[in-house]
Amino acid sequence: MNVITLASRKGGAGKSTLTAHLAACAQGAGHRCLIIDADPQGSLTLWHSLRTHDRLVLQSAARGIRRAVTFAAIERYDWVFIDTAPMWVGVQEAIRAATLVIIPARPGIFDLNSMRETIAAARERNKPFTVVLNAAPPKRGDQEAPVVAHARAYLNDQTIPVWSGQISQRAAYSLTLAAGASACEWEPESTAADEISALWSAVERSVEAINAAPSTKSTLATFLRKLAFH
Repeated sequence: MNVITLASRKGGAGKSTLTAHLAACAQGAGHRCLIIDADPQGSLTLWHSLRTHDRLVLQSAARGIRRAVTFAAIERYDWVFIDTAPMWVGVQEAIRAATLVIIPARPGIFDLNSMRETIAAARERNKPFTVVLNAAPPKRGDQEAPVVAHARAYLNDQTIPVWSGQISQRAAYSLTLAAGASACEWEPESTAADEISALWSAVERSVEAINAAPSTKSTLATFLRKLAFH
């Protein structure tokens, strides 16, 4: 079972949005998936209540993340996606349970600065992690916006793994969630769906590499530099 934890101390970074779209994309690809809503705000629970067309399962973490992950293991889910709250309570438990930690961040100084604690927690637990630049200005052709290029350069200078793609600021992400759907389900040929599909593909490849690698700190340090997100 693979556990993907989305974590960030910054509210509005896009944890719930990416969790919903990634889980629906994975489910659509034929995997048996579970979402764990560990955010008291309950955004994913609301989104899930609007869904009527598939068997994507949601579990509340009201009784603890460990209990919800144990349930997922017993029920033999292929993939578990954990949405966390900005507050630190419970986030460390979600990181501890993770196969891979995804840290969404808008390409601005406040978001980039706020990820330090999350990165430190992942490193302390020897957990692979990567930053995903989210709600970014759309590319013009193949050209990234200056703010995105600056954010990517900053992360690379800090030797922080960052996905080579981006999730752009698009109305499609919010509109599809309001309909209880995802970009990949609503408009599979859209640019939004392409971005989510590319992120999901990177997650799959990276988790495959994680599962094949020995779990030592030296191996992790090397692995992070070669993560399939690049």
